[in-house]
Amino acid sequence: MQTWKLKKNTRAKQQAKSKIGLRLAGILLLVTTLATAVYDFPMIWNRSADFVQAQTGWSAPRVEEAPYRLGLDLQGGTHLVYEADMAQIPEGERVDALQGVRDVIERRVNAFGVSEPVVQTTTTGGTYRVIVELAGVLDVGAAIQEIGETPILEFKVFGQGLNRELTAEEQAALDAKQSEDRALAQSVLEQAQRGDDLQWESINVLETSETQKAIADAIAQYGVRPGALVPSVIETPEGLNIVRYVGTTQTEEMLLSHILFCWEGKTGCQNGLPEIDATLQLQNATKEITVENFAEMAAKYSDDKSTPDGDLGWIKPGDTVPTFEAAALATPVGTISEAVLTEFGYHLIHKRESKPIAAYQVERVLVPLSDAYDVVADLSPWENTALSGKQLKRAQVQFDPNSGTPLVGLQFNAEGSDLFAELTGSHVGEPIAIFLDGEAISTPTVSQAIYGGEAVITGDFTLDEAKTLAQRLNAGALPVPVHLLSQETVGPTLGAASLQTSIFAALVGFALVSAFMIVVYRLPGLLAVLALVLYAFLNLAAYRLFGVTVTLSGIAGLVLTFGIAVDANVLIFERMKDEFRTGRDPVSSIDEAFVRAWPPIRDGHMTTLISAAVLFTFSSSFVKGFALTLAIGVLLSLFTAVVVTRVYLRNIRDVRGLRSPTLYAVKKSESAS
Repeated sequence: MQTWKLKKNTRAKQQAKSKIGLRLAGILLLVTTLATAVYDFPMIWNRSADFVQAQTGWSAPRVEEAPYRLGLDLQGGTHLVYEADMAQIPEGERVDALQGVRDVIERRVNAFGVSEPVVQTTTTGGTYRVIVELAGVLDVGAAIQEIGETPILEFKVFGQGLNRELTAEEQAALDAKQSEDRALAQSVLEQAQRGDDLQWESINVLETSETQKAIADAIAQYGVRPGALVPSVIETPEGLNIVRYVGTTQTEEMLLSHILFCWEGKTGCQNGLPEIDATLQLQNATKEITVENFAEMAAKYSDDKSTPDGDLGWIKPGDTVPTFEAAALATPVGTISEAVLTEFGYHLIHKRESKPIAAYQVERVLVPLSDAYDVVADLSPWENTALSGKQLKRAQVQFDPNSGTPLVGLQFNAEGSDLFAELTGSHVGEPIAIFLDGEAISTPTVSQAIYGGEAVITGDFTLDEAKTLAQRLNAGALPVPVHLLSQETVGPTLGAASLQTSIFAALVGFALVSAFMIVVYRLPGLLAVLALVLYAFLNLAAYRLFGVTVTLSGIAGLVLTFGIAVDANVLIFERMKDEFRTGRDPVSSIDEAFVRAWPPIRDGHMTTLISAAVLFTFSSSFVKGFALTLAIGVLLSLFTAVVVTRVYLRNIRDVRGLRSPTLYAVKKSESAS
């Protein structure tokens, strides 16, 4: 008898724990429904919080009201289709050339300030096209003019500028341009305050420059808290800064000395040694150099003539190139580093002292502020040369055979080879800037005269940065004209009307599906509708969380998934009715229904996901929106139909008054006794 009681009690405890777990899961799902509703519609929560505060004085937390990202068919905009002429491009290079053109066009349309322009390529049917979607841009003429035609690549050197004051007309033009720049910066700040997506640049502020000091002063002046925006535009010598304060970080300021071993081809190197000789010199010197004689050895060996004893003084993060800085941070105080390779050569770093310092971590958007060079053509600091993209045969990513770091190799034709040799020979130690569409994309310094028509651009490139630079160079070098095939403008009024109609259609679809489920399946149908509410909120939360651009076709996909979301429940409930008819009780009927219905549910959803993947991969942008929302909906519907509905059903099945077969749409005459 004792053994029997022990087993019985153990089973009872397990059942009790299971019920507690089910209750907690049910409560968690209900809380999740409310939380996602607040996340999806923060304005309702915030207005309610304002009302409560006005009545009681209690201040509830507010939720950021970031808008959904709408496509051009819902907020209005411009849709352009260009075709690239690949007649002069070898077959194997056409895809890369098209990607280069796409990159240039994307940079051009960014000038509109569009938070999320869509620029994509298609190569179907032997055609090479670029599709441009600019949501919110209604001036199609300005869009076409800004995108232009063939990219222009230029090589420029420092000019003499204009040795005079601006005329009254020029000054007025400059003032007008700067007013436009400040208005644009204010508009970007307002976008950031609304929560729009922007291209933020992360920097650490240590007050080592006038710009950094201005940013630090603004954070202190306004008392900005971590995660918040500085409420005004910060004007600095670099331009107009829109700043978000992330927090503070601890780093260190270091007292450093170094010894440089450079060789021919390295930036600023004048010793004329080949690399192998410089490497041998490094190896021999390493045997002599100690902490005690470091300054003496620097005077003897170092190729950095600006610091005869190697003393660099106190160095803060950002004062040196990243590779040098990382090695210095990793070197213990009072020791000498291993040889560190940078664009200047090999360094031995002596870390003499260090002290901790705090830095602001900020993210910013920098809007250029026009200066005199923008209003007077002959005041530009750069002069055109005879060398241009016409003489550049190709640019490609290469790798340093010793360090493996990425480089960008250039190859010129015969004419370009002669021009480049003359240009580099007369500007050793000076920069030659590469401009694409009037914008400097690289300003490498000439280390020596370069003959033979081949050169490399070195620097602390990542592989992606090297690829991007090569792609941009090719976009300006390859003769790839683009022709406008079609243009379409969607007005904001039409877009707003489409949005209202689409929302109404979604609500009607939701109501009809809900009514059907409740009428046909009664209590399980009601629980399925409750799960469907969570499903709808989760969909909208996913759109905001992952930045999905909502389009008309996307809303169509959402409405379609309402039916798919309850399709699994229909299979489960019909199976459950069959189990009731065989005489099973509610507990076993519910469990058996989910087990038996799972295989067809799984297979049906998998086939839909495959279709969505095919549509997304091989279709145009409008269909992509439908495919993406469909895929998100199918995945979430699996969760709500199989998990959420099951939790709700298992919570109510033990309630004595809710066991009647009638509540489960089964007539008493059909249920076995």
